[in-house]
Amino acid sequence: MAKKDKLIVGVDIGSHAIKVCQLQKSGSGYSLLALGSTVVPEGAVVDGVLQEPEQVGESLAALFKNLKIKDKKVGISISGYSVIVKKIQLDPMSESELDEYIREEAEQYIPFDREDVYLDYQDLKTSSDDEDRTDVMLVAAKKEVVDGYLDLLLEQGLNPVLVDVDGFALENIWGAAGNNGENVALVDIGAGKMSVNIIAGGVSVLARDIQGGSQQLTEQIAEHFGIDFDEAEKLKLGILPAGNKREDLEEMFVDACTNWVLEIKKAIDLFSANQADSSLKKLVISGGGAKVSGLTDLLRRETGLDVIRFNPFGNMKVNSKKIDPKYVESIGPEMAIAAGLAIRTATF
Repeated sequence: MAKKDKLIVGVDIGSHAIKVCQLQKSGSGYSLLALGSTVVPEGAVVDGVLQEPEQVGESLAALFKNLKIKDKKVGISISGYSVIVKKIQLDPMSESELDEYIREEAEQYIPFDREDVYLDYQDLKTSSDDEDRTDVMLVAAKKEVVDGYLDLLLEQGLNPVLVDVDGFALENIWGAAGNNGENVALVDIGAGKMSVNIIAGGVSVLARDIQGGSQQLTEQIAEHFGIDFDEAEKLKLGILPAGNKREDLEEMFVDACTNWVLEIKKAIDLFSANQADSSLKKLVISGGGAKVSGLTDLLRRETGLDVIRFNPFGNMKVNSKKIDPKYVESIGPEMAIAAGLAIRTATF
C-alpha cells in the first residue's frame, strides 16, 4: 500500500496556554476535526523558553486525551529570543553552493555561536534583470530551546516531525484560507509577545517577534481592581460589563494598545522604507490579544489600513454536532498559529 501524506496535529505552546488543532483535507479546502486549548501554569513558559517541561507536558497530554486525538505526529513552532529570522541578500547560487555558503558564513548574520543553533534557510529567488542579487530568509534557533520542546513531546509519546516559526505558520494559514496576492501585515498578539510577518508579492519580507502581549494588560487590570485573573480577562475581552470600572479600564486599554500600535507601526514603517514601490493593503490580527475590546478600531484609526480579525476556520467545514460553531468563532483568532501548523503534511 502506498504511503499516504496525512496532516499533522498543530501544537502551539505559548506562555499562557497550549493550543491544539487537527484538520483534514476536504476537497480543495479543510475540515476541522478537533481544536482546544488549556492554560499552562504561570511561569512554565517564559519568552518562548520552557521553564517547567513536566507541567507543560502533563497539560498537553490531558488536552490530547480530552480532545480524543490519536494521531501522534505533531508540529510545533517557536518564537522569542531563542530564534532569529533574518533576510539577507546574496549573489544567486546553485542549491549546493548556497547550502555550503550558509553553513560556513551564517555566523556573521546571527548573534549566536554556529554550534549552538539549528539553521534553516529559503532562497526567495528575487533576482531579476533589474536586481542581480537574491533575498534569502535565514532562520537560526537555539538547540537547547528546540531540544527542550522535542524532549517534552517525546516524553508524552508524541512524534515531532516539524519545527516552524510562529510568523511563518501564520503566513501559511493565511494563504491556505485563500488569501493570496495582497500585501498584508500579519500580526499575532499572544499573551507574552507579538509575531509580525509582512507579506509582499507573495513572499515574507519582514518577520519579527516583539516582546509584550495581552497578558500584561490582564495582570494590570487584576492588580488595579484587586480581582482575580479570570475576572480581569473577562473585563478585558468585554465579556463582563465594565460598569463603574469603565474609565479606569479605558485608560489601561489605551496605554497597552498604544504600545502595540507603536510596535506594529515601526514594522510597517520599516517595510515602507525598504519597499518604496509597494504598499500594504491590510492589517490582519490574530492571537488572544486580537479579541481585546476596541483594538480593531484603534488600529484602523492609527494605521489607516483595513484591519481584519482573522478566524482561520472561517472557510472550513465544521461538524456542528461535534464542535460548537460559536466556540470555533470565539477561539478562532487565538488558534491561528496552531492551524498554520495543522495544514502541514507528514508521510505516515
